[in-house]
Amino acid sequence: MMIFWGLMIPFIGTALGAGCVLFVKKELNPGLQKALLGFAAGVMVAASVWSLLIPAMDMSERLGKWAFAPAAIGFMIGILFLLFLDHIIPHLHIGSDKSEGPKTSLGKSAMLVLAVTIHNIPEGISSGAVFAGILMGNAEVTMMGAFALSIGIAIQNFPEGFIVSLPIKNEGGSRKKAFYYGAMSGIVEPIAGGITVLLASYVTPALPYLLAFAAGAMIYVVVEELVPESAEGEHSNIGTLGFAAGFVLMMILDVALG
Repeated sequence: MMIFWGLMIPFIGTALGAGCVLFVKKELNPGLQKALLGFAAGVMVAASVWSLLIPAMDMSERLGKWAFAPAAIGFMIGILFLLFLDHIIPHLHIGSDKSEGPKTSLGKSAMLVLAVTIHNIPEGISSGAVFAGILMGNAEVTMMGAFALSIGIAIQNFPEGFIVSLPIKNEGGSRKKAFYYGAMSGIVEPIAGGITVLLASYVTPALPYLLAFAAGAMIYVVVEELVPESAEGEHSNIGTLGFAAGFVLMMILDVALG
């Protein structure tokens, strides 16, 4: 049951963020949106380093000087995997009117949700991989550390759910529809995490690679989407401050709880 709730926490964060659209009447202030995007980026970078890459290298200590290899290989595969998804799945980034990926007849709302869903997959895998390590008795992973990662992802998912839902409402969709779309963009996380946990006995030997894979995929999202969007236009320093706040918060969570 602990693992179930650990996997559900990131989705709950997305749903709570999407729920804000039921109460907010106006568009999100551009400065606040920059701060939230920067915050999400900071959380993801800190989680990638402290919760994923460092444990991946610690698990590979037996390789001596080559302890970095599984982390480096997994990281690059994660980058390439997200690059591949970017090319085969039609999607639309927040604040953009130009779709990416193959041509499609999907509406703007659906493509916006797909964009968020793409990078929620590695977040779900990362949570699932950590809990899989606990199930298999890996000494480098603790239950508190796993929950720190889930809470960190949920914190960055909160503004993400809101930022996804608001444009759907502003385009004429009902508040309930906007909430539904925003919340469902995060449902892939417990699904991906649950599949990873169910495959725990097969995943464990490759756990360092899998953790680094999730880190690479998350960093891809940060560099490709979150940082450019938070730095766009005037007052880009707001996004930078948001990034710093998110990074420090996730670092504190991981060290204090891990």
